[in-house]
Amino acid sequence: MKTGNVLKLVYLGINAYKEAVIYMRRNCHVCRSEGFEVPARVKIVHKNGTILATLNIIESELLTSHEASLSVYAWELLNASPGDDVQVFHPPHLNSLDYIRGKIYGRTLDKSQIKEIIQDVIAGSLSDIHLSAFLAATADGHFSKDEILYLTESMIETGNQLKWENDLIVDKHCIGGLPGNRTTPIVVAIVAAFGLIIPKTSSRAITSPAGTADTMEVLAPVDLNLNAMRKVVEKENGCIVWGGTVNLSPADDILIRIERALVLDSMGQLVASILSKKIAAGSTHAVIDIPVGPTVKIRTTSSANELKNYLETIGKIIGIEIQIVFTDGTQPVGRGIGPALEAKDVLSVLQRDPNAPQSLRERAVMLAGQVLEFSPQVHKGMGYALAESILNSGQAWEKFQAICHAQGGFFPPPTAKHVKTICSKKKGKVIATDNRYLSRIAKLAGAPTTKAAGIELLAPVGTEVNVGDPLFIIHSETKGELNYAINFLSTGREIFEFGKSP
Repeated sequence: MKTGNVLKLVYLGINAYKEAVIYMRRNCHVCRSEGFEVPARVKIVHKNGTILATLNIIESELLTSHEASLSVYAWELLNASPGDDVQVFHPPHLNSLDYIRGKIYGRTLDKSQIKEIIQDVIAGSLSDIHLSAFLAATADGHFSKDEILYLTESMIETGNQLKWENDLIVDKHCIGGLPGNRTTPIVVAIVAAFGLIIPKTSSRAITSPAGTADTMEVLAPVDLNLNAMRKVVEKENGCIVWGGTVNLSPADDILIRIERALVLDSMGQLVASILSKKIAAGSTHAVIDIPVGPTVKIRTTSSANELKNYLETIGKIIGIEIQIVFTDGTQPVGRGIGPALEAKDVLSVLQRDPNAPQSLRERAVMLAGQVLEFSPQVHKGMGYALAESILNSGQAWEKFQAICHAQGGFFPPPTAKHVKTICSKKKGKVIATDNRYLSRIAKLAGAPTTKAAGIELLAPVGTEVNVGDPLFIIHSETKGELNYAINFLSTGREIFEFGKSP
């Protein structure tokens, strides 16, 4: 390396999630000679490769003028080690930036252009600002069906792809946005017990109180690599693992992070996200649950039908059969909102506890029945009864325990140290709940970072309450987080809507 642009790497352990960042001193000789200013994009040359990163400046003595550090993601991209040397330069021109700029002005992108954008996404060549511009330019119907297809194909081609010996590989997915809708562990257990192959990769929460991977992690390890995942599936017919460790459609994880920060749900990105993950996992058939309600992701029937059309038609082109199920998104499913509380709901259903939340049980059995009907052995309309019999017989519970042990263990869910019961100030019948506010309270209480934190819902829609009756219980690991959640309630936001009792 040329000595003029060389810096020695120091590990600071800064996690910027999926963003490549380099940290340098303002008086660094490289910053001065190259004229770098925050938030410049720079090219980092390391013995293991080259990446682009966003420059952040350190004003303290944390680094010397001859040192630099990287975000955790950048360390991983370069497979770098503390003490390694790097060179830092101005970046080359990226064609993908021209394509993104063209899309902002309404230009239609072809497959090669979209693929180059996705390749640069994975390489870390595009900053969060560039990614935000791309997602904003493709939102709200500005991406054609062909462009969504190209995006889906590009996301599949730039990641790992699993292949299985069986001709029928099934999956189940929920669009999301509905608290407590943790049907996946139950569906996987029922379907795998029947004998179908269901290699389920799931996501962690980004802005919600829990993702399926967060809830499953309460009960068993989910950070399995591809080989470990394959062994579990070959042994037990199914698995429930975190998709972030198996590198299936890796661009999806990066784009989702930006979407959530923007509070932006792009229809095209949503379709590409779902289908790319299913194809990459080797699935041939998938049931997709679309909750519809005023405070979930898909709020109208027209939006649900538009999404259904995209998923079915693009799925057919890329080789996966999609079965869409519209479900009630007007209130949470089950009682628990948060990883451990949702895990307890899942266990109660699988263990056939008579006090298990029936909303979770019925929805899981219905979805499992839809998946089972992909099998040539199951006649149309017979899936629900079959799924229910597998659950009632205990086979699903046995299979779930076997999957957990195959993934590395079976753990009891933790219990929060602090709880607070919130009671009603009104009398009447609960006729609606605000899913977004319930999720917000669960997050303020510590979920999903603190697994035991969240909300236990006691008054679902239809419940008759009097003044002083309990509505929900806040669970938290610390008094501070419990107070954050309680303080949110003092802002006057209406979480429950009441009607007159008959």
